[in-house]
Amino acid sequence: MYLATEALLLYGSPAQKEAYLPKLASGALIGTFAHAEQPGEQGANDLTCTLSKNMLHGTKIPVANGDIAHFAVVTARRGHDVVLALVDLTAGGVRRQAVRSIDASRSLASISFDGAAAEVLAGATSWDQVQRLCDRAAVLIAFEQLGGATRAFELTREYTLGRYAFGRAIASFQAVKHRLADLYVEIELARSNAYYGAWALSHDAPELAVAACGAFAAASDAFELSSSEMIQLHGGVGFTWEFDCHLFYRRAKYLAALLGGASEWREQLIQRLEAHA
Repeated sequence: MYLATEALLLYGSPAQKEAYLPKLASGALIGTFAHAEQPGEQGANDLTCTLSKNMLHGTKIPVANGDIAHFAVVTARRGHDVVLALVDLTAGGVRRQAVRSIDASRSLASISFDGAAAEVLAGATSWDQVQRLCDRAAVLIAFEQLGGATRAFELTREYTLGRYAFGRAIASFQAVKHRLADLYVEIELARSNAYYGAWALSHDAPELAVAACGAFAAASDAFELSSSEMIQLHGGVGFTWEFDCHLFYRRAKYLAALLGGASEWREQLIQRLEAHA
């Protein structure tokens, strides 16, 4: 939801902000960001969704919470420009179909627009502005990933301290100690990157372009490692439905793919550092 909220905060008109932001804050409305149209990297030249005479045509897949959202902020091409269009998903010209998700607690949907009425967020008329929105979202998602990684680590540590083998807590074995130590380091590195991203976001600093890449990539790595090690260090029960380990792993995979994946953000980090140099 914060993707749609950030889009309105950045590029919405005063009237659009007044109409949507209070309801987003209260939970009366659910918004989503409809961006991807194909697997892999998404660029300006990949957009096939078009906006003409305030009518939207095209398909977006997968859209997070697209099956339950009331409205969507959609990336589309209008002539030679890339714009963000605000679309009521409950109105005509919109067809939604649920898509199976790796994380059953977070839904995905395919959304097709066939002449759906849309209004443009006037502040966004280029791909660079869309990327700026993604940068801000990357920092926010990084904190969700960091929270998940931290909790997975806490539960794993608690389990290994209480699980005994050969008369000792398995957390006392050196091999387990090393793995927990590696997890702790990975999480703290991600935390540092996330805090840097939060500073850049809150100050709207030029460093945001680099900080967002580092925050998302580091947090994705930390959550994925923490959740996979959670399964391994829980032993046989870690692979069962009765324990929550698989829920953390599913959420880690879901969030990592939400904005394109850690590898894509690392590539962007390299490109941005080279451009800055």
